[in-house]
Amino acid sequence: MSDQPALLIELLRAAYAAFNARDIDAALVLMTPDVVWPKAFKGGFVRGSEEVRAYWTEQWSEINPHVEPVSFYLEEAGRILVDVHQVVRDKAYAVLVDEHVGHRFTLEHGLIQAMEVCPLPSSTPKT
Repeated sequence: MSDQPALLIELLRAAYAAFNARDIDAALVLMTPDVVWPKAFKGGFVRGSEEVRAYWTEQWSEINPHVEPVSFYLEEAGRILVDVHQVVRDKAYAVLVDEHVGHRFTLEHGLIQAMEVCPLPSSTPKT
C-alpha cells in the first residue's frame, strides 16, 4: 500500500508524456472509460474517452500546448494536485501562455477518473 502514491504519480507522469507526444491512445488507457476532463481551452468539461479524443484533436489543430509536471501533492480522498509548467504556443510557435497551473486528479482503481484545472496553493507539502 505504501507504494500506491508512487505508482499513481508514475501514471500521471506517463499521462503527461503521452499528451505531450500527442499519443491519445496511450493517454486514454490511463483513464477510466467515463473520465471527466476539463475543456480548459474552450470552457466546460468532456466526459468519456471519445469526447476527450475529440477535444484534444480539436485543441491541437488550433494551439500547441506543452505541459510538464513539476511537483505532486497528495490530497484527501485519493486526489493528487500537480504543479504544472504550461507553455501554449499558436500554430506559428509564438508563445501565448507561459505559466504554472494546478491540475487536480481524482484517481479510481489506479486510473484517472477526473481532472480539473485549479489554483496552486501557496504552500503544500511535496511528495
